[in-house]
Amino acid sequence: MDAKIFFGSCEATAENFSERKSPYSGEVVSRAPICSAEMATKALKIAQNATKAAKAATIAQRCNWLLDVAQKLRENKEDIAKTITDEVGKPIAFARVEVERCIETVRLSAETMRTMHGETINTDAMPSGKKTTAFFSRVPAGVVVAITPFNFPLNLIAHKLAPALVAGNAVVLKPTPEAPLTAYKFAKLFIESEFAVPDALSVVYGDAEVGSALITSDIPRVISFTGSVPVGAIITKGAGIKKVSLELGGNAATFIDASADLDLAATRCALGAFVNSGQVCISLQRIYVHKDIYENFAQKMAAATKKLVVGSPYEEDTFMGPLIDDEAAARAMGWAESAIEEGAVSLLEPRREGRMFYPCVMANVRDDMAIVCEEVFAPIVSLVKVESFDDAIPRMNNSPYGLQFSIFTNDLRNTQRAIEELDAGGIIINDMPTLRFDIQPYGGVKLSGVGREGPKFAIEEMSEIKSVIIC
Repeated sequence: MDAKIFFGSCEATAENFSERKSPYSGEVVSRAPICSAEMATKALKIAQNATKAAKAATIAQRCNWLLDVAQKLRENKEDIAKTITDEVGKPIAFARVEVERCIETVRLSAETMRTMHGETINTDAMPSGKKTTAFFSRVPAGVVVAITPFNFPLNLIAHKLAPALVAGNAVVLKPTPEAPLTAYKFAKLFIESEFAVPDALSVVYGDAEVGSALITSDIPRVISFTGSVPVGAIITKGAGIKKVSLELGGNAATFIDASADLDLAATRCALGAFVNSGQVCISLQRIYVHKDIYENFAQKMAAATKKLVVGSPYEEDTFMGPLIDDEAAARAMGWAESAIEEGAVSLLEPRREGRMFYPCVMANVRDDMAIVCEEVFAPIVSLVKVESFDDAIPRMNNSPYGLQFSIFTNDLRNTQRAIEELDAGGIIINDMPTLRFDIQPYGGVKLSGVGREGPKFAIEEMSEIKSVIIC
């Protein structure tokens, strides 16, 4: 592709560009403009000028805009899925799933906006009040800056663009450098739609310089970021007085109770630990197993993992493809070797072939090992033996992260305790903590972030409440 950039409805070719190489083949699969801070500022000003038209557009127009994009996504599903596979190495079957989820996210945002509303307030409810006509409504926030990562390069853009635009905002998107063509193709559907609000969406590409220009500017009202904790901290410090929504890291954990269906637990845990090569913020990293079933579960977990197909992301039956780059693969091997040196036992020998790192199940893991304490973001899962759920709860909670946890159990008391006592933004019963439905409120506590995604909740994050009193 030519190295093009969208400034509102204008499409320009940049003089300087970077090449994106496939994580699997090493071949050049896309090119992206090398943008500057000045370009980022230009995009923000275009968005600022577009806010009046974006706000004035009827909800019907905005909803039709999203539904038109969803239809075009379906018509171009195979091309966009292949682009995801080309750029980030996601197996083609899972790339198609991501496109389907993106279609659902866009459609759901439109459907949600049709029923978003304010409410009336009884101002005479207190002695100090009096009878009036009072209500509040939701209004667009203004300019939204959206910054997205590589692991879900399409659907995580949708979780920001669709709610922001249907709520009546203008958006500047900075997509991940690892998947510029995926973002380009998606943004083009919005910009070229017959229902589009002119200049309401711009796309800029770049790293720290561009990101800094976007977040420190006085123009945006909302910053929506998905990525690492260190970058989230930088955004928090530099954003100033803005609404900031951060979807950051995780260290997802589950507990396997003695009453659990172990075959189900092992199958789902293998999926949750190794889908997308473990490059998911809710990837299952820690499995706390009741001592009475530890050995049995460990065998079943290893067996379930061995069934996973690792190979070319273009093959239909491939479950795991490459990690995103050489550094990620080397880091994964470093995690595994460090754990073994500290006394862990690998049930499946750590194996690396270039960017391919095969799924690794670590047993006899202790709480003080780095592989448990820190976010791994690789296809490695750790088994920790515990005495009981009483033993597991504080150990699961003993993490700076709190995105999603789960429990496998047929004990109703443990189900209730998990809901009440596990410290995370999401709790899943009898499935992996990697489970996410795009309709749900999604987000974490502690270092896992602030704010919530999911169309309804993102629309709330990207709008303001206006209170009205008529005396």
